[in-house]
Amino acid sequence: MIAIAGAKGGCGKTTTTLGLAEAFGRTGTPALAVDADRQLPNLHVRAGIDREPTLAAVDGGDGVLQIAQRDPRSSNVGVLPAPKPSDQVDVDTALEGLAPDSIQLVIDCPSGAGPDVVDPLSVADAVIVVTTDDERSLEAAETTIEMANRLGVPILGVVLNRCADVSDAVRSWVDVPVLGRVPDVESPLSAADARTAYDEIVHTLQTKNATDRTPPEYADELLETGIDALDRRLGGGFLPGTVVALTADPASQAEQLLYQTTAARGTLYVTAWRSERNVDRAIETSTLETGSPTVRRIDREGAFDQLDEVLGKLPDGANLIVDTATALERRDRDDYVAFMNALKDRMVETSGVAFLYCTTPDSAPENRSITTHFADVVLDLETTSHGPDGGVEHSLSALKHRSDCGFSETIELAFDGTTNAITVPADRGPSVRSG
Repeated sequence: MIAIAGAKGGCGKTTTTLGLAEAFGRTGTPALAVDADRQLPNLHVRAGIDREPTLAAVDGGDGVLQIAQRDPRSSNVGVLPAPKPSDQVDVDTALEGLAPDSIQLVIDCPSGAGPDVVDPLSVADAVIVVTTDDERSLEAAETTIEMANRLGVPILGVVLNRCADVSDAVRSWVDVPVLGRVPDVESPLSAADARTAYDEIVHTLQTKNATDRTPPEYADELLETGIDALDRRLGGGFLPGTVVALTADPASQAEQLLYQTTAARGTLYVTAWRSERNVDRAIETSTLETGSPTVRRIDREGAFDQLDEVLGKLPDGANLIVDTATALERRDRDDYVAFMNALKDRMVETSGVAFLYCTTPDSAPENRSITTHFADVVLDLETTSHGPDGGVEHSLSALKHRSDCGFSETIELAFDGTTNAITVPADRGPSVRSG
């Protein structure tokens, strides 16, 4: 069940609810759009159906299939109007038992931040925040994000309506990825550009959403890396507060390991080299399982001030990726030491995991020793080419681990979806391999 929410009226929640339900329908997934706004119901108007029957007429999950009206634009999408204000209906209870698991529920939430919004949000599996680019709508969206966080409802991301670009305010939201932008068109439910935008959002939800991930059971205190074979050798993952340094040749494809870690939990991905769009594109096109991280670019000048701001906004239990830390390692030594101290303190405070990607150029950065000193874990990725037809071998070794990580065998990983067993030489230490 996905709740569509936004505290400001007129931001496009109802249209987004129908647009996404119909986009799910176009993928072959039956969907049900439900209006949870009993004070100002509008879903039936936007859909072009009758006001009744409503949610109040549903008696049990299977009954909704007979009660819901068919969406005029999609044969496998149903629409269910909100109960009337006079109906004695417990909305959250009614929503909880609505439909079989085979149907994708999309709930149109009321505006505002009161109890009427809390009811549908509290029973939803996740929420999508909707906003336009005007100041009031953005502030209202932040209120919705704070509400969802208080309720413990996962935020899948934000849909921007009638926005030509992504504003700085939206980019500053940590762990709230931009799912898509719907253009300003006269008929967003039928216009080709808008339908394409909704289709792309649903594709992102179906391929990059990690909320349905069912990991193996490990010790409760450990945080998974997102790389299953590595987690098994670690006994579940890293301790909260861990700082990991990943050293690798710039041409090693080490970024693919970073992309995999975004599937485990909400991630703030800080890039010091590539543009935000280039990082987004690389993650979207990865063949590995990934999440939808928030990507922020920092400028080389003033990098540490920007990182201080980023650390201050990092939510509890999140990943932080810095790609690459090599640019920071070439900065003033005292400034870098201060940053590493602040990084370690913040990861302990938030119980998250930080990954510093440190490339290994011909000349090691002046402050590389500081990185390896502060890091709780140092992983080194070695890449070996076997000629034009021999393929490439990737060997990941644990050079440092402050706790007993417990892995000393070959771990089969791959960047291309294949798995090849590779023998660990007898004189090598603990290692993780990918082929």
